[in-house]
Amino acid sequence: MLDKIVIANRGEIALRILRACRELGIKTVAVHSTADKNLKHVLLADETVCIGPPQSKDSYLNMPAIISAAEVTDAQGIHPGYGFLSENADFAERVEKSGFVFIGPKAETIRLMGDKVSAIRTMKAHGVPCVPGSGGPLGDDTEENIRIAKQIGYPVIIKASGGGGGRGMRVVHSDAALNSSINVTRAEALAAFGNGEVYMEKFLEKPRHIEFQVLCDHHGTVLVLGERDCSMQRRHQKIIEEAPAPGITPKQRADMTKSIADAMRAVGYRGAGTLEFLYEEGRFCFIEMNTRIQVEHPVTEMVTGIDLVKMQLRIASGEKLTLKQEDIEIRGHAIEVRVNAEDPKTFMPSPGPVRLWHAPGGPGIRVDSHVYSGYAVPPYYDSLIGKVIAHGETRDEAINRMRNALSEMVVEGIKTNIPLHQEIFGHAAFRQGGLDIHYLERRLGLK
Repeated sequence: MLDKIVIANRGEIALRILRACRELGIKTVAVHSTADKNLKHVLLADETVCIGPPQSKDSYLNMPAIISAAEVTDAQGIHPGYGFLSENADFAERVEKSGFVFIGPKAETIRLMGDKVSAIRTMKAHGVPCVPGSGGPLGDDTEENIRIAKQIGYPVIIKASGGGGGRGMRVVHSDAALNSSINVTRAEALAAFGNGEVYMEKFLEKPRHIEFQVLCDHHGTVLVLGERDCSMQRRHQKIIEEAPAPGITPKQRADMTKSIADAMRAVGYRGAGTLEFLYEEGRFCFIEMNTRIQVEHPVTEMVTGIDLVKMQLRIASGEKLTLKQEDIEIRGHAIEVRVNAEDPKTFMPSPGPVRLWHAPGGPGIRVDSHVYSGYAVPPYYDSLIGKVIAHGETRDEAINRMRNALSEMVVEGIKTNIPLHQEIFGHAAFRQGGLDIHYLERRLGLK
């Protein structure tokens, strides 16, 4: 087992990693920006290192500073959490070359699966169903791009190969708009991700977003821990997730489990990862893979009883997974809401001091958050301030427990999106389940 690790992140995921480390007897080093000296995990860590000013590029994205923190504290590994450098293959490579363990996949695997074009090619080659598309990056030949679009069939969507977080994509309905959309998406992708490569896919009109969680060790063991439904989205950003996905049959789950496990063995994947699919009319279509822990990992933990972060640490330490696929059992239903510091109507960020924070409780309720009364939410980072997870024997019970939890939760001093969640949980359509990814935007009048 690793003796000491650097937690190269902030907020709720950093605290989540610290707690897992404590359970395993691993010492922790919290790296932080000057704006984050009062974060809960920074106050609780065994050691702390300030790595720069508030701006992410000068702190949480500063590779030399993070690696130096590992060197001066004699840490053995670095856990990147999610976001920031978690899917940066160059960072993973530099960590390993510096003599530390990167708690995640190998750099070459991140390059293979983190780039959407190469990931789709790889999954196709190993028999995983994919969305009809260009099969590779788009060139500058206008006529060829139009030919590809017609062959796929309008509407199509232009996506950035290195994109993420809902950025770098544009829907196109006609030949006339195609090439200008390609050029604009290319420019946006280059500015946002440093990679201007784009590709084309069929735009599905009413798909659901369903993803499968995997755990893979160094010894060839692959576990598929069921699926999550992440269709409740705004501008391609997930706000509610649940497991298992409503309406997915045991046979569909078993078929996808085999297909995904075979593909993960073939690419030699290591660590935790998530394969994301669009699901429409009974068909799964692979769109991308996240080579890291997900924000929504707690719903999988709640229905499987498996601690994914502890598993990441065990795998990174070289341990062999002791579970087998037949040991994985889905128990009950879990739902997670993301609590953001933002106006529930305009979605504008709402940083500032939290005068009062009261987390809900009761049977089946879990709260993952770094916030406490008196904590000041900084304006420099993502607006996520916590997650509330409800588990029940049935989906209805989980929904009822979530409604109770949201009514109990108190956050004063800043605005949050809790009122939006309360409204959604009151929708009859949400209670029925199986909604597509455009439902919320239609409901909010954004589409």
